[in-house]
Order: sequence, then C-alpha cells, then structure tokens
Amino acid sequence: MQQRYYILGMTCENCRKSVHEKINSLKKVNSVSVFLDKEEALVQSETEIEVNEIRQVLGAKYTLRKAPIKSSLANSKFQNKWKSLFPLFLIFVYIISGTLFLRSITDASIQESMHFFMGLFFVTFSFFKYLDYSGFPRSFSLYDPLAKRSMTYAKIYPFIETALGIAFLLEWKLPIVLIITLSILSITTFGVLQAILKKSIIECACLGTALKLPMTEATLIENGIMISMACILLVGYII
Repeated sequence: MQQRYYILGMTCENCRKSVHEKINSLKKVNSVSVFLDKEEALVQSETEIEVNEIRQVLGAKYTLRKAPIKSSLANSKFQNKWKSLFPLFLIFVYIISGTLFLRSITDASIQESMHFFMGLFFVTFSFFKYLDYSGFPRSFSLYDPLAKRSMTYAKIYPFIETALGIAFLLEWKLPIVLIITLSILSITTFGVLQAILKKSIIECACLGTALKLPMTEATLIENGIMISMACILLVGYII
C-alpha cells in the first residue's frame, strides 16, 4: 500500500537524503520517495505505518502530517516559516532599540540615527557570520554573484561588514563607506532576488550558518532597507 506524508523542515538536498534514509530504515517500508519541492514523501509498505513511527525516526527537526487538509498544511507552513524567521525579527528589534538608545544619549539627528542603525546592523550581522566562519563562505557563494566567482571575497565578507559597521558608528569617511555599502548590498540583493524567483530552497547566510535562516522575501526586505538608507544618506552628501 502507498501512503503520503507531508514533511515540513527540509531546506536542502542533504535534508531530503537524510529524511529518505531515516524513513527507509523502518522495517515495514518497502520503498520511499522524498520530494524536496513538494515537501512530501510517498511510502510503499505492506501494512499501514503509524505517523508516530515515522516521527520517531525523523526527530524534532521535521514536522510530519499525513494527508492534511490544504488549509492545515498552509497554516503549518506559515508557522514553520515564522519560527525560522523569528531570530531575524528579534535581532532587528535589538538593533532598533540600540539605535534609539544611542540617539537619546547623543541627541542625534535623523541622519546620525541612520548611521547608528547601519553601524549596529553591520556589526551585529558580521558577528553571527563569525560563529561558523568556516561554513559561511560556501553558504554565501550559493547565491551571492561575486562570492560565486571569488571564494576569497566570500571569506573576507564578514570582515568587510565589521569594518563598515565601525565606520558608520564612528562616522568615518561616510561618503566612501556609503558607496561601498550600496555596491556590495546591491550585488547580494540581486543574488537573493534571483534565488527567490527561481524558488531555490537554500539557506540565507546573512546570519551566518549557525542560525538556519531560509532564503525568503524577508531577506530581500532586510537588504532593501539598508540600500534605501544608503541612497538617502548618499544623496544628502551629494546635495
């Protein structure tokens, strides 16, 4: 008999292979086919397999549903996406709070507050890249056009972000810093946009690889905010 299961939590080909091996290890299973794009598994077995049996071998990383109602599946996908993106939103809350604190103690203007925000953004995001520095370059090169061509660029990117963050906080050589910011973020955003349009299931490396952040529209919005700020500030210096 054939049974169909929806499996949420698979983000890459390695996940698909892992799920396939774990389900196939069950004694009752004759064959199994796992589809990453459909987030489902088709299991052939002589007798019916209980959902809990598969859950036990898959572990807590994956959410399993057997023949769910479409609305239930959509709700599960939303909850799963929100759970994976929660660290990103939490970090933005801290960055915004830090910006407001610095503004309150320095009586900064809106323009100076934008410098604080961009500085805290780069310093914070570079920190997470250092947590798994050895794994970051490969992950980053999966979607960043320049990193695909040069692994050296991928390796030094966290240091570039740190330097930019410090420059913004110290307000040092800001016109040049803004041009560099606009350039590297535009390149990365182009890669992110391509990945989203192609519906590529890859991890975003903006928070390194220590936190498993999926490539979503939130990543595009995050870069868009920084690019918009850089453009506004750069126009202000030109005028």
